[in-house]
Amino acid sequence: MARCLVTGGAGFIGSHLTEELLKRGHDVTVLDDLSTGDNQNLNAVLNHPNFHFCQGSITDPIKLSQVVTGVEVIYHLAAAVGVKLVAEDPVRTIETNIYPTELLLRHAINGGQKFFLASTSEVYGKNPKERWTEEDDLHFGPTSRPRWAYGCSKAIDEFLALAYYQKYGLKVSIGRFFNVVGPRQVGNYGMVVPRFIDKALAGESLTVYDDGEQIRCFGHVQQVVKSVIELMETPEAEGKVFNIGGDEPVSMNQLAQKAIERTNSASTINYMSYSDAYSKDFEDIRRRIPDTSRLENILGFKPDMPLDDILDDIIKHKREQLER
Repeated sequence: MARCLVTGGAGFIGSHLTEELLKRGHDVTVLDDLSTGDNQNLNAVLNHPNFHFCQGSITDPIKLSQVVTGVEVIYHLAAAVGVKLVAEDPVRTIETNIYPTELLLRHAINGGQKFFLASTSEVYGKNPKERWTEEDDLHFGPTSRPRWAYGCSKAIDEFLALAYYQKYGLKVSIGRFFNVVGPRQVGNYGMVVPRFIDKALAGESLTVYDDGEQIRCFGHVQQVVKSVIELMETPEAEGKVFNIGGDEPVSMNQLAQKAIERTNSASTINYMSYSDAYSKDFEDIRRRIPDTSRLENILGFKPDMPLDDILDDIIKHKREQLER
């Protein structure tokens, strides 16, 4: 059994990670300020004898020093998330994503903890390659466009973590998440799958941005957290970066149509420009597909649940919620 800290553990991915760690017999402390997380995500584990919850912000250095004491593994998932939130508040994005990571890395060096850093496919920026590998260049837009603040801030986190590995021998692994989806994810911050499914179940029109030909891949959260935990139990993963997510490409038009078909909905699809949805200077990425061969080579598996099965699982969960 390991004593684990999960920052952002009341969030969508963090709560699933917490559940899986507890199932595997670990002791888990969650630190979350509930700004975007929800303590209801943790309802299934609230009474677990090895679960501990601490409400507080990762930007609070005193709180951080308290929660890291005695832990052996740090899973750092807390961050400003979601395209909508990032576009609307780049200051919060930068402050939340950089300074607390540096503090946690210092604590990990002093305390000897292993460290998982949750990063994002956003670090690739506008790289034009068809599939992105972990060693590809990062292509960001101008600093005058807040949309790139998130990817840049997480790239700095990665630089910091790898520098601590190289200079101090910190046992750190980095996971770049690609559109992780599943039960309990909400559409409040621009997440497209729950947004589409909620509208389809309600019989309301689905809004697709721009022309709908943007390409994305989606990975089920349970397979993603399994990958994260296995990486932390694999010494060969230390000091390395891994793409984590599904690699089945789908356009937003196709995704919207699948959401309608699999809910047996009469919903229609309408279109909205990025300027109306976000701001006149918003830029998006047309194609985002990971090469997950590095992950598969080191673990022997990768997130591979078919998109239709992922959508069916989310729809089942949403319907159960509506029936309560």
